[in-house]
Amino acid sequence: QVQLVESGGGLVQAGGSLRLSCAASGRTLSNYVMGWFRQAPGKEREFVAALRWSTGSTYYADSLKGRFTIFKDNAKSTVYLQMDSLKPEDTAVYYCAAEWRLGVPRQSPGDYDHWGQGTQVTVSS
Repeated sequence: QVQLVESGGGLVQAGGSLRLSCAASGRTLSNYVMGWFRQAPGKEREFVAALRWSTGSTYYADSLKGRFTIFKDNAKSTVYLQMDSLKPEDTAVYYCAAEWRLGVPRQSPGDYDHWGQGTQVTVSS
């Protein structure tokens, strides 16, 4: 089992930045894909970004490219989501997820087996 613990959420003004962290434990992450998802009130959970741990390859939701960056720290077994130029519509609970996968990372929440508890991000206008 992979355990995931997110941190770094909070309240920020529009145009500001936040960095979310997701610390993983329990398994070697070599063949895992790490993903970030978000869920706004009344909306479905949506894909934000993913990273293949073994190669560092990254994947983004088209609408978020250029503002969000996913990256990792191997020594800390932690994946990060750097969020810049935040907008009120980015307000959501952000979740870290992991999937054991050798192929191209997937973007459906149902494909991921392990989830963190979520962290609230609120962007004020």
